[in-house]
Amino acid sequence: MCGIVGIVARHPVNQLLYDALITLQHRGQDAAGIATSADGHLFLRKNVGLTRDVFHIRHMIRLRGTLGIGHVRYPTAGCSSAAEAQPFYVNSPYGIALAHNGNLINVEELKRDLFRDDLRHLNTDSDSEVLLNIFAHELFASGRGKLRINEQDVFDAVRRVHGRIRGAYAVVALITGYGIVAFRDPNGIRPLVFGQRATPEGIEWIVASESVAIDALGYKTVRDVQPGEAVFITADGALYAHQCADNPVTAPCIFEHVYFARPDSIIDGISVYKARLRMGVNLARKILQLHPKHAIDVVIPIPDTSRTAALQLAYELGLVYREGFIKNRYIGRTFIMPGQDERSRSVRQKLNAIGLEFRGKNVLLVDDSIVRGTTCAQIIQMARDAGARKVYFASAAPPVRYPNVYGIDMPSSEELVAYGRTEEEVAALIQADWLVYQDLEGLLSAVGRGNPSITQFDTSCFTGNYVTGDVTPEYLAHISVLRSDRAKKHRQQIIAKTKGCITDSL
Repeated sequence: MCGIVGIVARHPVNQLLYDALITLQHRGQDAAGIATSADGHLFLRKNVGLTRDVFHIRHMIRLRGTLGIGHVRYPTAGCSSAAEAQPFYVNSPYGIALAHNGNLINVEELKRDLFRDDLRHLNTDSDSEVLLNIFAHELFASGRGKLRINEQDVFDAVRRVHGRIRGAYAVVALITGYGIVAFRDPNGIRPLVFGQRATPEGIEWIVASESVAIDALGYKTVRDVQPGEAVFITADGALYAHQCADNPVTAPCIFEHVYFARPDSIIDGISVYKARLRMGVNLARKILQLHPKHAIDVVIPIPDTSRTAALQLAYELGLVYREGFIKNRYIGRTFIMPGQDERSRSVRQKLNAIGLEFRGKNVLLVDDSIVRGTTCAQIIQMARDAGARKVYFASAAPPVRYPNVYGIDMPSSEELVAYGRTEEEVAALIQADWLVYQDLEGLLSAVGRGNPSITQFDTSCFTGNYVTGDVTPEYLAHISVLRSDRAKKHRQQIIAKTKGCITDSL
C-alpha cells in the first residue's frame, strides 16, 4: 500500500506536494519522493524515510515547476532501498515520471516482454518500474510519427496498458512538457480521487489516493477516478477524462475501510468514518448474540484505527469506553513494518497501559483486524500485567486467512494466525479469554451501506476469492517466498551492506 498525489498548479508546486505527502504519510513510512517539471526539465528527489526526513530546504528549492507528482511507499515485495523509492523515471519517450499504488500479478511475464519485445531494461525489482516502462512503450506506440502527443494518444496508451497488465494499480504519471495523467485499474481495487480549486490565475487540479489530501490543501473534491478511467490534465490546466477499459467493474478493496485509509477520507463515495461506526454496531450485535451475559466492565481500543468502531461498540452495548493505552506517536504503524522482529519490538515502545483502567476489571480490547496475531498477544499480556481480571478481544474485521495480492503486505497463509484455525484456537494462541470476529456479512453491510451502487468489494484476504480471477496457486506460492519475514530479513541485510543510493535531480 502506498500513497500517491499529482498536482497541476498556477504557482510552484513543491510545497503543495510535500504537504499532500505529509497528509498521506499513514499509507507508507518506508520512502518518499517528489518529481516536478519546468521548462522541459524534470526534477526528482526520493529516498528512504519519512517525508519530513527525505525533504530539506535544499531539495525543495531544486524541485521547480508548477506540476508534479509525489509518492510515499510501504513495500510489499522487493527491497526497501532508496533505488526502489518512487517516482521512477524514463527519458524516452518525452520524459516520464510515474508513481504507483498497488501490485501487478503478471510482473514476471511483463519483464520478459519488456526485455525481448520492447527492448527496455530495468534497474530494480519493483513492479512500478515495470509499469512505467509499459506505459512509456505504449505512449511511444500511440504517438509515433507525431512531434507532439495529445490527450487521445495518452488515452490510447492507457487502454493498451490495461490490455497488458493484470492486478491492482492506481497511477499518477508526469509527462514532461505535457501534463499529468492518472488512471485506475479496471476493477477499481486501489483508490484514486481528484479535485480542483479556483485561483485568480485559473483552475488548479489535484489527484490523490485519498480525499483527505484534497481537503487538507484547500481543494474541493470533484469525484473518484472510475475503474478503468484515465484523467489527463495538461500543463496549462485543461482536464480530459476517458474510459479506457472495455468492461470495468467496481470492486474496491474493503481493507481500505478496515485499516489503511484515514477516517476523514471518503473513498468511492463511502465515508471511512461512518463505515467504521457501522462496523462497531455490527460487532456489538454479534457479541450480544454470542455472549449475552458478557460481564464486560470497560471497552478499550487498540489505538489508533480501531477507535471509531470501539466507541460505537461501547455505545451499543451500554458500556464504559476508556483510552487504556497511550500511544507513542513517533513509532510507526506496526502492521506495515517490514519484519516481525521490528513489529514485536515496537509494540512495547509504541503502547503503554494506564493501570487504573485495567486493574480488577473485565476488559474488552477492540482492534481493527488480526493478521499475524503476535502483537495482539503482546497487547493482551500488557493488559493482564496492568491488572485486568479478564481480557476479551474483538476484531472489527473477519478472520484474515489469505494473502492480499493487490498491494497490501499480508504474508503467506502460513504466517496468518487465522489460517487453518478456528476462532477458539486463535483465542487460545493470543491468550484471550474469548475472541469475537466481525462476520464478513457484517463488514460488507457496514461498508456497502455508504454507497449502495457498489455491489462488490475485494474481500480476498478473508475469502481467498480474488476479484481479478487470475490468481493461481503458483503465484501465491511465489509471493509467499517474497513476503515472508525470513526473505525480508535477508533483503534488509543486503541493503545494510549496499547502503542504497539517493537521487536528487535529473
